[in-house]
Amino acid sequence: MAANGGDEEATVSLVDVLEEDEELENEASAVLGGSDSEKCSYPEGYVKRQALYACNTCTPKGGEPAGICLACSYKCHEGHDLFELYTKRNFRCDCGNDKFGEMECKLFADKEKVNSGNKYSHNFFGLYCTCDRPYPDPEDEVPDEMIQCIVCEDWLHGRHLGRAVPDCVELQEMICESCMNKTPFLWTYAAQIAVPPITKVSPCKGEGDVKVEVENDEEQIKNENLKSPVDEKVQVNGTSACKRKHQEEAEGSSEDGSCSSCRLREMKASGMSRTLQGAVFWPSAWRTRLCTCTDCKILYADTGVSFLTDETDTVLAYENKGKSTEQAEQAGGAEGRDPLMSALNNLNRVQQLEIIHEYNDMKTELKDYLQRFAAEGKVVTPEDIRQFFEQQQSRKRRRANAGQYYCS
Repeated sequence: MAANGGDEEATVSLVDVLEEDEELENEASAVLGGSDSEKCSYPEGYVKRQALYACNTCTPKGGEPAGICLACSYKCHEGHDLFELYTKRNFRCDCGNDKFGEMECKLFADKEKVNSGNKYSHNFFGLYCTCDRPYPDPEDEVPDEMIQCIVCEDWLHGRHLGRAVPDCVELQEMICESCMNKTPFLWTYAAQIAVPPITKVSPCKGEGDVKVEVENDEEQIKNENLKSPVDEKVQVNGTSACKRKHQEEAEGSSEDGSCSSCRLREMKASGMSRTLQGAVFWPSAWRTRLCTCTDCKILYADTGVSFLTDETDTVLAYENKGKSTEQAEQAGGAEGRDPLMSALNNLNRVQQLEIIHEYNDMKTELKDYLQRFAAEGKVVTPEDIRQFFEQQQSRKRRRANAGQYYCS
C-alpha cells in the first residue's frame, strides 16, 4: 500500500498540474477570448472593450501613440517590439493608418487616416503609473503589484495609490485619486459605499476612538446586504456603522429606469464624508448603487464617465465573456470530458508514471521557451508554438534512434 500510495500521490500530482494549467489557460482566454485573433477589429468601429497592443517598433516614443488589435499584433507586427496593454474601452484599431507611415494593415487596409475617438496615454509607449516607469522595471527592486484604474485605465503600483491595498483587491474595482478629483461627485458615493481604508477610527468600540484593522475580505463583501441611501444611518453608539449593507439590486428605481428621487442628493444630505485622498476601492456590484436620474446622467456625460452605469463595461464582464466563449468552443462535440484525463484512466501505473515524467519535462522546457518571449516583450504566435513542438518531436526521434543504436 505504501508503494501504491506513492504512485497514487504522483498520479494526483499530475491531475493537480493539469488543473493548474487549465486555470492559467482560462485566465489567458479571459483576456484574449473576447477578441478575434484572425480579423482586424477596425470594421467594428470603437469596440466596447478589447485586448490591445502598442508597437514600439512602428510607433516609438517621440512619435504619435497608436494601438493595434489582437489580430494585427499577430499578422502585421510579428517579431516587433510590442507593449501589451491588457484591455481598453471604446478603441478602434490604428494599424496601418497615418501614424504608421508607409506601412499598411495586412488584414484591413481601407482605414481612415486617424481615429479621432481614441484616447491615448503613456501606456502606449510602455510607461505606467504616476512614476512614469516601464513594467517590468529593471531598475525597480521593490516587489509590487500593479492595479488598473477603471476610469483612466492606467496601471499604478500599489505603493503609489496613496492608501493601503485591501486584501481582496482582485474582487474590486479601483479609481485613482486623480480620477476621483476629476469626478468629485464620486467622493460622495465613496463615503457610503466604497471599501473603507485599512486603518480607520471605529465608533463601534464604545468609549473613545480606537483604530482598528478593517478586513475587507471576499466573504464580507459577498455577505453584506445593501440598504438604500435613505435608510442607511450612522449610529455612533450602536453597531450599524461597523458594516455597511449591500445588495446587488438597485433600490428606488422606477420601471422606466429613472429614479423617483436623486440618490446622490440624498447621500449628500446624509452628511457622511471621508478624506478626499488616495485611490478608492469599490466592492462588487457597486455600480448598481449609482443614481440614474436625468440630472445624474448629464453629470456622468459631462465628466466622461457614462460607462460607470454600464455593468457590462467592467473587465470582469469582458473576462467572463471570453471564458464562456472559450469553454463553449472546447466543449463542442466533446461532451465536456477531458480526453487526456480519460486516456490516463485507461493506463496502468507504469505508463501513468512515464507520462508524468514526460509531461513535467515538456512543461519545464515550454516555460523556458516562453520566458524568452516575455523577456523581449514579444507576442507568442501560433507559429512559435508549432516550432516548439516540432523541436520536441525532433529531440524525441534523436533519443529514440540513439537508444536503438545503443541496444544493437
